[in-house]
Amino acid sequence: MAISKDHLLWMYETMYKIRCYEDKMAEAYAEGKSPVFNIGAGPVPGEMHLATGQEPAAAGMCVHLKKEDTVTAPHRPHHHAIAKGVDLNRMTAEIFGKATGLGKGKGGHMHLFDPDVKFSCGGIVGAGIPHALGAALAAKKRGTDWVAVAFIGEGAANQGAFHESLNMAALWKLPFIVVIENNQYGISVPKTASTAVPSNDVRAAAYGIKGYYVKDNDPIDMYNVSKEAVERARTGQGPSIIEIETYRYLGHFQGDPEVYRDKNEVTLLRQKDPIIRLRNYLLNECGVTEETIAQLENKATFEVDQAYAFARESDYPKPEEALEDVFV
Repeated sequence: MAISKDHLLWMYETMYKIRCYEDKMAEAYAEGKSPVFNIGAGPVPGEMHLATGQEPAAAGMCVHLKKEDTVTAPHRPHHHAIAKGVDLNRMTAEIFGKATGLGKGKGGHMHLFDPDVKFSCGGIVGAGIPHALGAALAAKKRGTDWVAVAFIGEGAANQGAFHESLNMAALWKLPFIVVIENNQYGISVPKTASTAVPSNDVRAAAYGIKGYYVKDNDPIDMYNVSKEAVERARTGQGPSIIEIETYRYLGHFQGDPEVYRDKNEVTLLRQKDPIIRLRNYLLNECGVTEETIAQLENKATFEVDQAYAFARESDYPKPEEALEDVFV
């Protein structure tokens, strides 16, 4: 399948930006939380789930999406938000609990919403699947070619919402795609201990729809598979399931002691970093120069630094604003 060079450059810049963002968030989140880990301390209190290592899933899919397409994300949402084009300044301010945030600081890290680019994050396992299904139904009833994509972890594929939504999507032939990021663990439980099938793409057969599997976190394969799934959805051929074998380099949450996995596991995974692999592909197969790569990296780094500066300089909401835009 022919691959657009511009698309690959966009993917590299996006994946690099995601990695920079998550690295910087890990630093910001750690502030004030040691020597004894205190989840409520520092400028970013609460639980924090980072997607370092899972960049291909978001970039390989979102490169094919339009502003009008809907994306829903789970509790590990930053890579999806960045790839979908969520305002980085306002997203970062939201995570810091600032008044300039997407939800004026009321939602935080696990409840990011940006209607301007049709992105939402439910924060609860599997919660985004029915929302994306509704968006797909609306797109079809309106006669548009819009697509709805629900990103989930492999654990959510065992939720009732997954099966119920796919049954309806298949029945009504909706422009609906579920992307399952199999990062090997549901919190601390390995997939092999929670799921009867070796990969969730095979479950597509139960609904008579298309299933795809992307091995080893490969950004090129993710690009190709996503392109086909999106084209099928846009042309009325119905829903698809994509499972990508991906890896989180960090714990389930920041501060996770990770006693459930061998410490050498992450070291080995980092040796096949998808960002480095895509970089080498661009240099060796696409004729991209080191100078172009550096320009993309510098641009991404600048945008991330700018977003964090915006968030830190923004004000917290005033007490009298606590109930504004809150419906009870």
